[in-house]
Amino acid sequence: MQVDLFTLYFLAIGTLFASAGMTLWEHRAHPARSKELKILAGGYATLGVGVALAIWRHALPGAWGGAISNLVIVTGYLRVAHGLAVMNGRQYRMASAVILALLALAWVIAGARGQVAMWLYFSAIPISLASAMATRELLRNDGLEWAQARSIAVIVTGIHAVLYAFRACVLPWLATRYGQAVLPLVSKITMYEGVLYSVVLPMTLLRLVRDETHSRLLQESQTDYLTRLGNRRWFFEEGARVLSRAGTRERVALLAFDLDRFKTINDRYGHQAGDAVLKTFANVARGELGPDAVLARIGGEEFAALLAGRDSDRAQMIGERIVQRFAQTAAHTVDGSGVRATVSIGLTLSDPQSRMQPGLQAGLHAHNAPAALAGLLSVADAALYDAKALGGNRLELAQRAERSQNA
Repeated sequence: MQVDLFTLYFLAIGTLFASAGMTLWEHRAHPARSKELKILAGGYATLGVGVALAIWRHALPGAWGGAISNLVIVTGYLRVAHGLAVMNGRQYRMASAVILALLALAWVIAGARGQVAMWLYFSAIPISLASAMATRELLRNDGLEWAQARSIAVIVTGIHAVLYAFRACVLPWLATRYGQAVLPLVSKITMYEGVLYSVVLPMTLLRLVRDETHSRLLQESQTDYLTRLGNRRWFFEEGARVLSRAGTRERVALLAFDLDRFKTINDRYGHQAGDAVLKTFANVARGELGPDAVLARIGGEEFAALLAGRDSDRAQMIGERIVQRFAQTAAHTVDGSGVRATVSIGLTLSDPQSRMQPGLQAGLHAHNAPAALAGLLSVADAALYDAKALGGNRLELAQRAERSQNA
């Protein structure tokens, strides 16, 4: 079935306006990307207007029709690139203004005599450039995961950039060598690809934004609202993965934290002071443990951390440093009174080569990471209670706690 060029033009117009409407409809559902979605919707709508003007460009005298429609189309492409740039915290306003100014100047210089060459060949240069800019922003966006939708968006904008670069640089040579008969074929190929672009790119960008929103909501569901650490659910999920990766080859350290006499702080100074103490501890622990630790708030004033590999050998030193630093920095003034807060820590180390803690070792050998993690936490809690019984503000090793129980 043969499809004429005008049918492809109308198909492109319809898909572009439909994409604009769908993207604009989505902006309220994604407040974090509302601005970018509105920019992208405006870009698709501008492209649709430009394509509509291109159908009736011959109605205007001289080169006016081609120049105006080309400028509007390029504006649409630039708005799409600008919307993707805004996602990265950048803007293309100045670059867009320069490109449009140079394009307008080129149309003025070409005039009525050169309008055919401008429309067929050279007007494709800014379109290729704008599409390349969009591809670059998709590649540079560190906030987006490399999922299938992002790969498709990169391919679509990249092909668009290459196709219009071919039209600007190679098509004049083909037309000279093989005659003007190649132009209708290339125009149809360009319009076919344009229709695909107007459908696939908006849909993949919407998918990217939806995936980003879903990831943000998932992260929020796994994050403690006060300390911005992971919550109990996240700790057991991420901790199980750490233990599974460690297997029987790496040591894993688990530190169980409990703030001393925290209920007294809340009762005497109020929950605002208690919240400040919790935030202070979270900052101290995060700073000492480093980014590789699995650190979470698993209860009211209870925290836990996992360290795997080489860091597990330094876990006791890190824990003792947390005890000292927190005691020094957790002093707050509430109604003229100083609030002193300390922390007790229980530490256990899993050693795949050791005969200690056979239940934990069996759990690791059986790849039963959740059960192994629960076992580690239970042993660390026993050491934590021992630390509290000795007055708090200290770290106790699980081995030491076991020896005191067996004595």
